[in-house]
Order: sequence, then structure tokens, then C-alpha cells
Amino acid sequence: MMKLNQSLLCPKFEKAMQILSKRWTGLIIYQLLSGPQRFCAIESALPISGRLLSERLKDLEQEGIVNRQIYPEVPVRIEYSLTKKGLALEPMLREIEKWSQTWVQIEEGL
Repeated sequence: MMKLNQSLLCPKFEKAMQILSKRWTGLIIYQLLSGPQRFCAIESALPISGRLLSERLKDLEQEGIVNRQIYPEVPVRIEYSLTKKGLALEPMLREIEKWSQTWVQIEEGL
């Protein structure tokens, strides 16, 4: 029975870890937990290049984690928000946040 569960869990778990372990992905999702944001707001909140942020947002959109909403204004306004699938990550991210506060040490001078 354990083998059956492992064979079902492992590929999905591995895929989830591949998605979430890409550099900056977790922080982008964490940033969007506070609500819809424009590209420039996300970019200014994180020490990430615009090119890489754009790439990660496209990846997250393809995975169904982030929604890209275009508003037909002048100039055009684009906002990014978490989908239901993305919002389902909140409890896990909040637990990582708690865990990091207790267990992760930052070296002085960094």
C-alpha cells in the first residue's frame, strides 16, 4: 500500500517543489498575498530584475497560480493577483514564515 501512495504522491510533490523552488517564486507569491498589485509595485518590493520578475510571473500564470488582469485604460493598467490555486498556498507560506522566525538565523553584515 505504501508503494501505491508513494507512486501517486512523488510525481505531484516533485512537480510542486519544482514550481515553488524557482528563485524568487515563493517571495512573489508571498508578496501577492496582500492583494492585487501592479508589476512596478512587485518589482519595487523585491530585489529582483524586471526581466526575471516578468519571467516568473509568466511561469506562475501558466501554472494557474497567478492571474494577469488587463484594464483598458490609458495608459493600460495590468495587475497581478493570486488565483484560487495560488491563495491555497497561503497556509503553507504562513507556516514557513513562522518557522523562519523561530529557526532561521541571519548572519550579521548581510
